[in-house]
Amino acid sequence: MTADFAAKPTLEGELVTLRPIRAEDADVIDAIIREDTEIARLTGSVNASSQEPEGMPLERLREIYGGWAEADDRLVLAVIDRGSGGLVGEVVLAGWDEGNRSCWFRTLIGAAGRGRGLGTEATRLIVDYGFRVLGLHRITLEVYDFNPRARHVYEKVGFVHEGTGREALLFDGEWIDVHYMAVLESNWTA
Repeated sequence: MTADFAAKPTLEGELVTLRPIRAEDADVIDAIIREDTEIARLTGSVNASSQEPEGMPLERLREIYGGWAEADDRLVLAVIDRGSGGLVGEVVLAGWDEGNRSCWFRTLIGAAGRGRGLGTEATRLIVDYGFRVLGLHRITLEVYDFNPRARHVYEKVGFVHEGTGREALLFDGEWIDVHYMAVLESNWTA
């Protein structure tokens, strides 16, 4: 079975709507990343608290997001808070391995979307779509040790810890482990 990543669905939950990413969403995502220094740390994008994430020109970011909107090798959906109508982040399925029916998952939820179950619901919606519609067998992710909030969300959704990459990131002079997690189609219960 070949997963159809070219189809860009809109997925509705109680708290969030996941809709296809658009080039103009780059403006909001860029602002979320610039205003929320936690994102750079939690994603391993910087190696020190004092370090600014390396940005790119907004026009280039818009081109990237526009390309993702049309891509047939990944699914990038904007996370919309149904309460406010605002874009609070994104969820991604990418790295399609056709032979093994697997891909990896990542998410970015800005400060305005945290602590209210939006990330949990967004993760659940896209993982469910991955199994039910795309026919995936396995979805993997990586999460750094200093992001227990995200790890808790992933476990709540059904991801299982499969291993640890010891001392994978040097941050503020300390080595940080990365945890490898996955959820299987056979264990999925939406």
